[in-house]
Amino acid sequence: MSGDNIKAYTAAFFSMAFFAFSYVWFKIANEVYRPVTIVFLRLAIAVIILTLYLVISGNMVRIKKSDRKYFFFMSLFEPTLYFIFESHGLTHISSTVASVVVSTIPIFTAAGAMIFFRERITRFNWVGIVISFGGLMMFILTGDSNLVFNIKGILLMVLAVLCATGYNLLLRRLTIKYRPVFIVNTQNLIGLTLFLPIFLISEWNHIPLMTFDRVAAEAVLKLAFFASCGAFILLSYSVSLIGVTRANLFANLIPALTAVFAFFTIGEMITFEKFLGIAVMIAGLYMAQITKFRKLPTLWRSARYNRE
Repeated sequence: MSGDNIKAYTAAFFSMAFFAFSYVWFKIANEVYRPVTIVFLRLAIAVIILTLYLVISGNMVRIKKSDRKYFFFMSLFEPTLYFIFESHGLTHISSTVASVVVSTIPIFTAAGAMIFFRERITRFNWVGIVISFGGLMMFILTGDSNLVFNIKGILLMVLAVLCATGYNLLLRRLTIKYRPVFIVNTQNLIGLTLFLPIFLISEWNHIPLMTFDRVAAEAVLKLAFFASCGAFILLSYSVSLIGVTRANLFANLIPALTAVFAFFTIGEMITFEKFLGIAVMIAGLYMAQITKFRKLPTLWRSARYNRE
């Protein structure tokens, strides 16, 4: 395995780890602050952090006119529309069913990458994808699973999945020209702008009632630094090296990593069946990553960045 691949897989793993931890931090913050407020605050803090870094390091660049639409729609898909569809979908279905639907994102992304970017995936890799998905189902559905859902909730979650797929495919295109930190900062800035009217309309009457809570505030800071900054930057970096399909397959690890994190932090138990599901998931993930086929184009792997 090459050094670039090791870096890419490490980045993808920690990206999904930060996404997994974010569910716990969001739950803590949500005990004090409303969901839209949490999203708005984490985006605002992330923009401040990354903008300062880009200005100080001299890595702030201009976006080419031809790429502006890609940045806009990428940010519109995620976090804006994805959050709206996901949050409303969760009011109609159980978290278990929602996680099953969301876990199809890597499959939709792989299909999209094949259609739009001709990323080649072998039959062996597809078998690995299916096995990894099966392990995820074993993990999610074992134990006391609450399978509550209706058609409206399923449709909303499917729309969230499609938004995430659109985001991943546009990210794949932009990582060829721009650095991960710049991409994520632009994404957060546009997302913050799009969320501003939603925040003012839905939270205006609640803003005067907001109080400072140290634990909740720390959770929001962690969401901003590790999720809105770190997780997306690492994902962008991984995509620039190994492609969007293989990078996104690590998303199947999010439920397992969340469970492990909860086990060590708040003592939630993990059953043997769930450990078995994790093992199957990892085995399938390994099969899906084996690259005994044509490598990605040199331009894609080297990813020259635009500094104009």
